[in-house]
Amino acid sequence: MFRIMLTFSVTLLHGYVLWRAASTPFFKNRFSAGQLAGGGFVLWAVLVAGGIWAHGHEGPVFFVLEWMGMAWMGALLLLATSLAAVELATGFGLLFRHSLPQLRQWALIAGGLLCLAALVQGLRPPVIRHHDVQIQDLPAEMDNTLIAVLTDLHIGPLLGEKWLSSRIAQVAALKPALVVLVGDIVEGHGISGPHDRLAQALGRFSAPLGVWAVYGNHEFYDRSEIAMTVIQKAGINVLRNRWAEIAPGLVLAGVDDLTIHKRSGKKVDPVRQALENRPPKAATVLLSHTPWDMEKAARLGVDLMLSGHTHGGQIWPFDFLVKLNYPFIEGRYAVETMALIVSRGIGTWGPRMRLWAPGEILAVRLRATARPDTESLY
Repeated sequence: MFRIMLTFSVTLLHGYVLWRAASTPFFKNRFSAGQLAGGGFVLWAVLVAGGIWAHGHEGPVFFVLEWMGMAWMGALLLLATSLAAVELATGFGLLFRHSLPQLRQWALIAGGLLCLAALVQGLRPPVIRHHDVQIQDLPAEMDNTLIAVLTDLHIGPLLGEKWLSSRIAQVAALKPALVVLVGDIVEGHGISGPHDRLAQALGRFSAPLGVWAVYGNHEFYDRSEIAMTVIQKAGINVLRNRWAEIAPGLVLAGVDDLTIHKRSGKKVDPVRQALENRPPKAATVLLSHTPWDMEKAARLGVDLMLSGHTHGGQIWPFDFLVKLNYPFIEGRYAVETMALIVSRGIGTWGPRMRLWAPGEILAVRLRATARPDTESLY
């Protein structure tokens, strides 16, 4: 049903962009109506076949189709946004009627430049963002503990082993005491052949206190058993609504993705379940892919909550839409006495694009001494 609805939506968007493009001097003076219709159909076929229906299939042909379809989907969104700005500025065609074709042409040029910028930014390596977090109950011997936080890797047909190896090198350079992968780690679709090679690559993450993870919503989508198998074969410790004392006085807890739990209709409270019966007075870090139930976590004594899922909106201006559902969209927040940090993630969903929402790896340093909490970027 989701794919049918998505196909319908992008078809309308595709039709709108081509309809407006056909009225511009560039297209109107160079192409016949038949040529525009034929070209539009080819682009629509690439969009639907590659961006939507190739999802879940394996092999190089489907990889190329998916890459092209997703790229065109991202381009459509930015082109439509630029054209929509002209619609608003001209009162939906009631004002500046004689200039409308030229204005729409300039909107398409602006949209094309935004697409280029988004592709460039989407191919850049994630930045390293540093946070110092003071935790009252943190044992003195755990002061200065560095956690490398990665969310939304989306390893799969578009982000493969070579890309993953570069991210592992970035993390290794930080020399963290602990590595946490906060959901949407592996895409089950499009992974062909034996999974041992990908599991071995993922297993190269290492840290003295271990590599820990929680499942995001994508671990429960297409061919979820593949995603979970790869993560387990990699030797990663998965926290499924449970906690572990990873060092004396330091508890790491994790929950399965809260959006999946909400859709399941189950009455069990995953956050409460993940935190119950943990050692009293232990400093507690909670991993939750989706930034929900923050107030509950704070009331249950969590000191630091780490989340992702939002991608920081990924492509401007859609961060404004994402923020309607996820008010804590990116960055650091104080929720009662708890610190919440939401990462923009390091990978991409859909098109390999980011626009003014660069990917990031978090380097979170736990502090036991009384000093101001800080954030920095390099």
